Amino acid sequence: MAWKRVAIVAAVVLALGGAAAAVLTGITTMAHDGRTASHEGTAIAHDWRTASHEPAGIAPDPATTPEAVAQVYVARAWGWRGTFGVHSWIAVKPSGAPAFTRYEVIGWRVLHGGGGSALTISNRPADARWFGSMPVLIAEVRGDGVDAVIARIDAAAKSYPYANEYRVWPGPNSNTFTAHVGRAVPELKMDLPPTAIGKDYLTNGSVFAAAPSGTGYQVSLFGLLGVLAAVEEGLEINVLGFTFGIDPKDLALKLPLAGRIGPGA
Repeated sequence: MAWKRVAIVAAVVLALGGAAAAVLTGITTMAHDGRTASHEGTAIAHDWRTASHEPAGIAPDPATTPEAVAQVYVARAWGWRGTFGVHSWIAVKPSGAPAFTRYEVIGWRVLHGGGGSALTISNRPADARWFGSMPVLIAEVRGDGVDAVIARIDAAAKSYPYANEYRVWPGPNSNTFTAHVGRAVPELKMDLPPTAIGKDYLTNGSVFAAAPSGTGYQVSLFGLLGVLAAVEEGLEINVLGFTFGIDPKDLALKLPLAGRIGPGA
């Protein structure tokens, strides 16, 4: 019967999600000495201390760009985490500013930094590689009115309630932070990829919120189970922190690990 087939499919999805979650949770307990990294499943034999943080040439040069600019980037996470997901951050440059200001959450500052804040605000290059991983620009606004947007980004970043907490899965993490800012500043219309694990971990214990793009809404139970529907993101289903979905606007499928697949990906 049809309902039996639906039940079987649901059971398979939950089993696969549970297995992936178990692997991810187990790996987080392993010691990470930085000697070996993996990017999209491929071992990379280099030390994290020598991994590149050079600019990728995506962000405009502040010296020749007087207008205000706000950008959102993602890049595959360092080491084994890059197989599963991305790190995200926001970079802004007010009108006439000589450099970008970069906002992001970095877990090691909490996990290994003696209890410091995970929230960092720096002048690192907006498009710097993340431990060798090439960044991808996923949202950008420029020009008139963007200085006001930047002021709201700054306020939202500083209001992030989990600055002293960090969990790779299911959050709060760097993607939880970026999504928090996106909800507060819908002008960014950020469409975080399905590999941005933690984006659905809602702040302050909420179960209902605007989507990170501000163009729809979502229901999420601690980032472990939920549904999102929005113009920018499309339809997403979150099972144990892993996102499955379809984006009609960009003609793309959304899958765990792989990310976005399709002509508009």
